[in-house]
Amino acid sequence: MSTSPESAFNTESGSRGADRTRLIAQPLAVIVLVGAVLVWALTRNNDAIEQRSLNPGTLAADTWQHLLITLAVALIVVLVAVPLGILLTRPRARRVAPLFLGIANIGQAAPVLGMLVLFFLWTSWEGFWCAVLPIAFYSLLPVLRNTIVGIEAVDPPLTDAGRGIGMSSSAVLFRIELPLAYPLILAGLRTSLVLAVGTATLAFFVNGGGLGEMIDTGYKLNRVPVLVTGAMLAVGLALLVDWVGAVMEEYFGPRGLR
Repeated sequence: MSTSPESAFNTESGSRGADRTRLIAQPLAVIVLVGAVLVWALTRNNDAIEQRSLNPGTLAADTWQHLLITLAVALIVVLVAVPLGILLTRPRARRVAPLFLGIANIGQAAPVLGMLVLFFLWTSWEGFWCAVLPIAFYSLLPVLRNTIVGIEAVDPPLTDAGRGIGMSSSAVLFRIELPLAYPLILAGLRTSLVLAVGTATLAFFVNGGGLGEMIDTGYKLNRVPVLVTGAMLAVGLALLVDWVGAVMEEYFGPRGLR
């Protein structure tokens, strides 16, 4: 059964319309849900223990620390995974690509809590960077794999045509291969960011801060409002980061592929 061009066009237009509606609805839903939880948490009759966590200063500080961990992880992942992925697609390095992908797979397959504790025991560090580095290793795979897959998926005739008109290898990379691979790279970065937000809740195990401290406090002291507020802030931050990734995919990819 064949599909008419009009039907295919309508389906594609409907899909893109749904994606754009989601780009508007997702942040609004996050604002409404998180705002409702914050209003409930801050206006209820909290006891002295709950007030230590459920106050604007502490909530802002923990959320900001969580966001800083996520941003630091994202920066490390981009600076490591994208250049490494590019290098592993070059003819001389393709033989070792499975080795590096295997190492990145180990990072994501291993429990992140175990990596945090082992890194702490190995380095005797604690604090921000003791949390950021293992989480970055855990979040590396999606960007590395998508960079390799995106570049290797570029049609050889396109790169051959670039070389045929006198482009250098670097010009072919930056003007043909990378622009066409951007959608997959951005999709990998979006996944890594969401992983980073989720695993950053474990940073408190090594005194890294973040919303995990509030969640842990609420759990250990049986303070449900503290636990729910910390969890909802982490969920809201993950959804906002996912939304930022979706916006980047929609508006920063090659114009012809949008």
